[in-house]
Amino acid sequence: MSLINTEVKPFKATAYHNGEFVDVSSDNLKGQWSIFFFYPADFTFVCPTELGDLADNYEAFKSLGVEIYSVSTDTHFTHKAWHDSSETIGKLQFPMIADPTLTISRNFEVLIEEDGLAERGTFVVDPDGKVQIVEINAGNIGRNAEELLRKVKAAQYVRANPNEVCPAKWEEGEETLAPSLDLVGKI
Repeated sequence: MSLINTEVKPFKATAYHNGEFVDVSSDNLKGQWSIFFFYPADFTFVCPTELGDLADNYEAFKSLGVEIYSVSTDTHFTHKAWHDSSETIGKLQFPMIADPTLTISRNFEVLIEEDGLAERGTFVVDPDGKVQIVEINAGNIGRNAEELLRKVKAAQYVRANPNEVCPAKWEEGEETLAPSLDLVGKI
């Protein structure tokens, strides 16, 4: 079943954020755009490249009112150790959610049950707490923060302009489409 337009299931977790352990829950999502960025494990190979890419683009996401939550099934203690020992991960300013109970990974349907790890899943959640974008990659394929940023801008645009849609490769400021009978067969 698709998670598109479904509300994020309730959760409570501990995250490592700005040098502290903090509580995070589904209540934090209301009223803001959020990205849940699941990755398999701390101290691995593709994961730090993706998280570093997000860190490099974090200010652009923040300027759009978006909070990023990275999530793995590691503990918050492991997140802190990785943050403290890796130059790349040390750049992260967004919360690193610990999901050792596997609840959040199950809720987002990215849990690899036999391994106790999360798939490489990306979820964009609107201010109503509903999932608007889902992307899941194989474990050996990294994601691109700039493409995610483009998708967030498109999701925000169509939310603000419900009678328009964003065509393929749409970039902010480019023309959109207004679906109508007149467009059928003309594109």
